[in-house]
Amino acid sequence: MTLTAFILLILSLALTLNLYFPVLRNARFMVYSFATGWLSGELALQITLVEMLLAAILLINGSFSGLIGFLAILALFVNWLALLHHHYRGQALGPLVESALQKGLGADYRAAINPDVRSALQLSPDFVTQLQPFKRDKTGLTIIRDIQYDHHGLKLDIYAADTRPASAPVLMHIHGGAWMYGDKAGQAEPLMHHMARLGWICCSVSYRLSPKATYPDHIIDCKAALRWIKSNIGDYGGNPDFIAVTGGSAGGHLTALLALTPNDPAFQPGFETSDTEVQAAVPFYGVFDWTDRDRLQHNAGLQSILEDRIVKQTLADAPSLFSNASPLLRITASAPPFMVVHGDKDSLVPIGLGRVFAADLAATSENPVVYLEIPGAQHAFDIFASPRSEHTKLGVARFLTHAYTQHSALSDAKQTS
Repeated sequence: MTLTAFILLILSLALTLNLYFPVLRNARFMVYSFATGWLSGELALQITLVEMLLAAILLINGSFSGLIGFLAILALFVNWLALLHHHYRGQALGPLVESALQKGLGADYRAAINPDVRSALQLSPDFVTQLQPFKRDKTGLTIIRDIQYDHHGLKLDIYAADTRPASAPVLMHIHGGAWMYGDKAGQAEPLMHHMARLGWICCSVSYRLSPKATYPDHIIDCKAALRWIKSNIGDYGGNPDFIAVTGGSAGGHLTALLALTPNDPAFQPGFETSDTEVQAAVPFYGVFDWTDRDRLQHNAGLQSILEDRIVKQTLADAPSLFSNASPLLRITASAPPFMVVHGDKDSLVPIGLGRVFAADLAATSENPVVYLEIPGAQHAFDIFASPRSEHTKLGVARFLTHAYTQHSALSDAKQTS
């Protein structure tokens, strides 16, 4: 067997092994585990086909000669079966998504959705979309970039369909990136494009980033963006009476914190009297506890980042600051409807955080709580179109549409009473 064939074998086996057993304990290797697991997991079908093609070329060229070569081909075959199994689990996610929605919203939740809107909701993803995972189809959409929202020169983008209702519900998106990286463009675009086509207006907001920014700058900026949206989205055809918020990772943390701290003056300096209540929240793989109350963190990496670059104080020196920044410790009965999404192979944010947060929410909140745990999903699995991303996108659309229908029905009832 040649060296090239040996390298293909080792790399293939390592990638697949990382899908099923991601690195958790070592902070440095955890990041590499995430990066490779994220791409290979959500592109499992494409990677299988590429590996098969490379192996076929090497086989024709005699690179898999002898007994060792035969065993290597056999190992690659088993490896491809494992990759295809991973892909199939993503393709078969539909019933699990629907079960999570029914558990949180009720078995007949779809019957409660406005019939005109319900008919437009997809239950199964488009396979053709998954074959072009990085394509961004903007047909029929209007995207307005870099609108200043009157706070530290920060900006937001608006996504809307060319044809939409006169008063459309609003989805606000907060990007991730460990509170230090990322941008309002590039994340959650599959979800925002889909919601825009369903008649929603989506706003993706920026916020100041660490280490230049110091917490709570990040949540203050998000509150300021929400204030601007409530005051101005009507000019773009949006309905300020219904605003849902979503985001992943650091954005998931800020999403949950924003939703659970309406009108908190500590997070609204200079605009303390502004209304910052949202009507629904969908955090993806959020860092819901900065105190690690339940000892769920796999290593000290997160605490180091928070203390050195985000808060710039230690947990021991400022315990109340870390507690007040933890959505898990800010749960109340008045929390809005939540849909919590987390992958069970997440290297960066422990799956236990999603489970505990959703369980505490469900036990306390008077509003619906949906918890969707995605088998085989790494951190950031929803960035581009893949089986898991597409199924999740459609499930989130059903949740948000249900929340908007319920809110509209309650508003109508109050007006007629």
